[in-house]
Amino acid sequence: MKYYPAIDVRGDSTDLLLVAVDDYSPTAIEERDDSVRVFFATTEIRDTACAALATQFIVEAIDVPDEDWAKRSQEGLTPITVGRITVAPPWSVSSQPPATSHQPPIVITILPSMGFGTGHHATTRLCLDALQAIDLKGAVLLDVGTGSGVLAIAGARLGAARVVAIDVDPDAIQSARENLAMNPDARNVTFEMADLTSAALPKARVVTANLTGALLVKSAPLLLAATEPGGVLILSGLLAHERDEVCRAFTPAAVCRARAEDGWLGLTMKIS
Repeated sequence: MKYYPAIDVRGDSTDLLLVAVDDYSPTAIEERDDSVRVFFATTEIRDTACAALATQFIVEAIDVPDEDWAKRSQEGLTPITVGRITVAPPWSVSSQPPATSHQPPIVITILPSMGFGTGHHATTRLCLDALQAIDLKGAVLLDVGTGSGVLAIAGARLGAARVVAIDVDPDAIQSARENLAMNPDARNVTFEMADLTSAALPKARVVTANLTGALLVKSAPLLLAATEPGGVLILSGLLAHERDEVCRAFTPAAVCRARAEDGWLGLTMKIS
């Protein structure tokens, strides 16, 4: 059985925790009734973060079995709708939701796993919203840090001619490919394991990057280079107070759209 390194954190300030934990590149954050559960890519990173955060918070290191995640997800995970897109687990997919505009609704099936990106996190919802605000017809879309593949699949359903999605986590890539198989209407989507900091990124008219504020700043030159002139960058995973730092890192790209939800920020930037 696959286990995922994580910590359970208790404290008075969730915002302070989110700022502190960002230095350790968490792969996901799950808000619980009396704590926040933070997942990491490796046990070593988890243990380093645990030691550092223990000076400010009550922290417990844990290993979460994938089956436990799936079981809890099935008990409480319901479909979410962002604009004309509804993201639903397989056991909740029944009929098409009612159309909210002249355009037909889109249902995307995502199997909950530790690949994340089910649409229930604010950063994923911000990206889904931003994708619907631009014209994707005929575009090449690059999805960086694809997780469960929900943004890549959404991009294909919204009209992208080709979608290339990358992630450094092999479990995420496996999860994304399994989700793609459940969404046969999403065509011309490929998932590849690659490290953003070292891989040669393909050029794309639209680039999505739902990462962390720190990683966005570090990776800004690479993401800018991957975006075609006149193209669009959709960024999320940053906290509202990180906006100025991220925007400076992505100069000369200009913010043409910004949305906030639950303290998280989604930015759409135009490349001149």
